[in-house]
Amino acid sequence: MLKFFNRNKQNTIDELDINNLPKHIGIIMDGNGRWAKKRGLPRSAGHRAGAKVLEQITRDAGHLGIRFLTVYAFSTENWKRPSDEVEALMKLLSEYLDDYKRLIGDEDIRVKIIGSYDGLSEEIIAKIKNIEEQTKNNSAITLNIALNYGGRDEIVKACQKISEKIKDGSITPENVTEDMISENLYTNYMPDPDFIIRPSGEYRLSNFLLWQSAYSEFWYSNILWPDFTRDDLIKAIIDYQKRNRRYGGV
Repeated sequence: MLKFFNRNKQNTIDELDINNLPKHIGIIMDGNGRWAKKRGLPRSAGHRAGAKVLEQITRDAGHLGIRFLTVYAFSTENWKRPSDEVEALMKLLSEYLDDYKRLIGDEDIRVKIIGSYDGLSEEIIAKIKNIEEQTKNNSAITLNIALNYGGRDEIVKACQKISEKIKDGSITPENVTEDMISENLYTNYMPDPDFIIRPSGEYRLSNFLLWQSAYSEFWYSNILWPDFTRDDLIKAIIDYQKRNRRYGGV
């Protein structure tokens, strides 16, 4: 896989332990608006630049051997943003879903969308179902796009599903376990994230994968998402590999 990476003086690829990679990385793609503002551009230009970076980072993660990449694209709280920005984001998403063949090219990328359909147009929902169907047999890396997603909302929906089973008598409250809750989350087909990356200088989780990140390692940086590069990804993973994950043990 590393044949895809140039070994030059800027690249720290030689420091990477290919046998100790996180299986699942989460990324909070933050800083698009600030990136655009610094350049005197509309916020929509920042979101487009961020989308281009996502394309490259997805390929890079797949070439490294990362199996799952979950990115925070649009939260349930983002509906509160100015209507013109929300409209621009939805237009960008629609184009992105239409152009998935260019996005993945010859790469073996499966695309999944996690989040609620509430508030999304029928057109976008149809495009989501299409991209998931068209890429379902790809297996090198799964790109999970968290769209209209909120961690608390996800947990509430999981509890509602379990409550229905209690209501119809198929299980009792005593049967409810952590595994059962995990099985009813959007992410039930993949392991919890080992590693969560947040660029842009913010130090919060922002309602992203709340249940799943109980023992995730975190990496923060002041880099705005549209400036995030392959080398930044590698440096972050190298930092992850230096940590001792004890999961609450000694």
